[in-house]
Amino acid sequence: MYSLIVTSREWDGNRGTCDGSRVLEYTSQYLSERFKPNGILDLQALKELPAIFASETSWDGTQPPARVGTIIRAAQAGGQVQIEYVFDPDIAPIPNAVLTALASELDIDVKSSIHEFTRNHWSVKDVDLFRVLLKRGNGARQRPKVFALPEVLPDPKLVAAMMPFDAAFAPVHQALVDAASSSGMALTRADDIWLSDHIIQDVVTLLCKASVVICDLTNRNANVFYEMGIAHALPREVMMITQSAHDVPFDVAHIRHIRYLNNSEGLRKLTVDVRARLETLQSSLLSK
Repeated sequence: MYSLIVTSREWDGNRGTCDGSRVLEYTSQYLSERFKPNGILDLQALKELPAIFASETSWDGTQPPARVGTIIRAAQAGGQVQIEYVFDPDIAPIPNAVLTALASELDIDVKSSIHEFTRNHWSVKDVDLFRVLLKRGNGARQRPKVFALPEVLPDPKLVAAMMPFDAAFAPVHQALVDAASSSGMALTRADDIWLSDHIIQDVVTLLCKASVVICDLTNRNANVFYEMGIAHALPREVMMITQSAHDVPFDVAHIRHIRYLNNSEGLRKLTVDVRARLETLQSSLLSK
């Protein structure tokens, strides 16, 4: 079981309140009777449940993402229930759109005219929260030893390019920049940023921030293969491009890739092909 607590404000990871009259709204009758026996709210039992702390979905979708955490203290004061809580640092923020997509599995009402993301309330669901999140890849993840995974949400307008740092690939890079720009996105390479003393950390940070990763497998560059593996594991939308099909390893040969010729005509076609794929992916990303 878990609690879903929705507020019109942003949760700050410390204290919050809920209208006492709205505790156990959108909650099955048998759960309401369990957590409010004889009309008395059992806050001790409620605070033992893991909780999703969410904000109401705003008209323009700018509400902050929900967080999973634990209630440390809960007490009634007048008509309000005051809580102290902490977020689970091992579970990344979860956009409301993701929770909406998982609504049927999480028993969240998103179909009523006044549904759960439009009203401040505290509901209880008879669902294994962590099982659902882990199954969908939104649960706690292991921490790598070589680099840190920043807790950021991918930018649907950002494309990361993983390719050899070689002057010979400058025209290819420009073709990709043009493709991203013409589809309303921005393309960045790790050498365009310097946030860390270690290049691999800048690479990983970029992979985490981007929604789409383009990997040029030409000449079987080992760094690009390593970076593509990280992008697949995050997971991100990965677009493979290459000048030769022989440079696509057997393990990923079943995944579609874009072949291009490194001349003026071939690079123009690369721009067109990459743009078309980016526009398809962007429509998918924005609908999630």
